[in-house]
Amino acid sequence: MEIINDNSCGWIDYDNRRSKIKTLNNNLKCDYLIVGAGFTGLSAARKLAEVDKNKNIILVDAQIAGEGASSRNSGYLVDTTLNDGFTSDKDINNYKKKVQLYDLGIKAVEKFNKEYQVDCDWNECGKYFASSKLEDEKKAKHFSELLGKLNFSNDILYQKDLKDKLGTSFYKVAVYTKGGILLNPAKLIKAMIKALPENVTLYENTFLHNWEKFNDQIHCTFKNFNIKTKKIIFCTNGFLSKLDIKKRYNFPITLTASMTRSLNDKEFESIGKPKEWGVLPIRPMGATIRMTKDRRILIRNTAELKNPNNMSDLELKKRAILHEAGIQKRFPSLPKNIINSTWSGIVCRSGNGSQIFEKIDENIFVAGCYNGSGIGVGTLFGEQIALMSSNQDSEEISIIQSKKKPMWLPPQPFLNIGVFIRLLFERIIAKSEI
Repeated sequence: MEIINDNSCGWIDYDNRRSKIKTLNNNLKCDYLIVGAGFTGLSAARKLAEVDKNKNIILVDAQIAGEGASSRNSGYLVDTTLNDGFTSDKDINNYKKKVQLYDLGIKAVEKFNKEYQVDCDWNECGKYFASSKLEDEKKAKHFSELLGKLNFSNDILYQKDLKDKLGTSFYKVAVYTKGGILLNPAKLIKAMIKALPENVTLYENTFLHNWEKFNDQIHCTFKNFNIKTKKIIFCTNGFLSKLDIKKRYNFPITLTASMTRSLNDKEFESIGKPKEWGVLPIRPMGATIRMTKDRRILIRNTAELKNPNNMSDLELKKRAILHEAGIQKRFPSLPKNIINSTWSGIVCRSGNGSQIFEKIDENIFVAGCYNGSGIGVGTLFGEQIALMSSNQDSEEISIIQSKKKPMWLPPQPFLNIGVFIRLLFERIIAKSEI
């Protein structure tokens, strides 16, 4: 399946697109081939180049580097998550390990930003897990108690305080956590591309059609040329299953988001001039929504089994109508038709919310399946899978390998049927939150 960029992502359009794109134009050999140039692949390439300075490293991406899921997310660098199957008391130890990974991911991104003096609109403003239904207070309190057991600073807020913070009276109850960070993912990913060392060659619009292992070498076939490599690292996240990598342990979900134009002074004043904020839903299929540094509102309230590459302009417009309705419910004072861009992208999920980090054999490595938390964890996993592939060890690798592994998934078509029913059920439950 060829990967096609719909060229409509608000984050990407925010900044000037890169020029001087290099596409594979010859048959090549290399020491390391990294497939996928998002947060994971870019971090892996940078780390490999640091530890193996004399090695020839090739990084390929099916489209433009960083313009897949890495630039199509909501820009949350999360420290905690609510709807991931880890928030019950009986599974608290696994939740501890998961938030430990989030913390390591935040530190990895922060270290990169400081080292390369990156401006990605970094804002340590925390985040809100919110609901428009007061009946969700029980779930909010339970989550707050769980966070308290893990020494996470948090507060339960109600409608009046939320209106002051968010500029809307839509939400009735929320758990506020102080450790979350908001940023501009496109600015961050562009900085990572710029930071690639000289012994890394990046080829874009270079789609991997097939790969096979022969003895101690991997043969990779692209559109017109091939690459032979000693070691390969798969960092394609939502497209892992398409490459037959851990196929029974991950599956893709298509998300669609919209972003408004910047609010003018009058519009901004009408919602109380709130500081930058981010809201995640208490109910799983509710809307993710945030205010950006430059007064734009991003909303994402659709998740579906849909090939984003087959999403027509008409289908995107239909989803934009849902997004516009979601904004109007929250901010009735704002004018209609302020959405500036709408786009789709893929998130990689596992059955139990666990990530994939694995040495398949001496030559083949994989990292991905971030369940919607790929900025920090993806950066961390990229660095650590690079170390593993070069036969090095670290404390972070030990922590990653101690976590709960992804669960086995049923074969098709049963998997898609189950996922469809689950999404439909959760959408019905979260109807008021969309």
